[in-house]
Amino acid sequence: MNDIAAVILAGGYGTRVKHLLPNIPKPMASVVNKPFVEWIIRYLKQQGITQQMLSTGHLGEAIEEHFKTHQVKGVDIYCCRENEPLGTAGGFINAVQQVKLSPRAWLVMNGDSLIVANFEQLVNYLDDKTVGCVILGVSVDDASRYGSLVFDQSNTLINFAEKKAGQGVINGGVYLFRHETLEKFPSRVPLSFEYDVFPTLLKKNIKIKVHPIEAAFLDIGTPETLPKAETFIKENFTNLLEPC
Repeated sequence: MNDIAAVILAGGYGTRVKHLLPNIPKPMASVVNKPFVEWIIRYLKQQGITQQMLSTGHLGEAIEEHFKTHQVKGVDIYCCRENEPLGTAGGFINAVQQVKLSPRAWLVMNGDSLIVANFEQLVNYLDDKTVGCVILGVSVDDASRYGSLVFDQSNTLINFAEKKAGQGVINGGVYLFRHETLEKFPSRVPLSFEYDVFPTLLKKNIKIKVHPIEAAFLDIGTPETLPKAETFIKENFTNLLEPC
């Protein structure tokens, strides 16, 4: 997937786990002898995505220093610092503007979560020239913590539902944007994907597809989930344990 570039959002404050990770940003949590975010980088590389941007903010120097001295073979890693909180979508746009690349599409994901997914399946939706964006949806038994994605039989997004109990397809926090779609983003900062970008794209009749999957996923953003990271990596990414 040489025509796809990735932006990993790693600029948040990690408030809920700050006491467990003093002096380092959440994506740098050590998991099986590597920072959690490095497992994301290696997983993307395995799927053929070798142009990768890290959108950094709070304690971003820790991320920058690590990848200066621990390069991942075969991956071009760019650290793009935001000097003030720009929001999730704002951090993404800031990274895009800094690197000045023009790939066919941008894969955006969070630096504190990982989903076992085949990202090429998202790219396939772009064969339809009218599709501007794809959201990875994860099917869960209880969507009460997250809210659900509402989409039609052709997987076209209709809207975002409020949180409610029961089975649903939740926003997995992984997005694929056709490069031209970025021109349709609102220009304000801070900028949120959920509250600003997607509502704007829907109003502008930009077609957004949902790719629903059943998959193992982990968000290390809470004191309850962070300790599960070691087991999650060992169970799902043993093929990445050896140095790439």
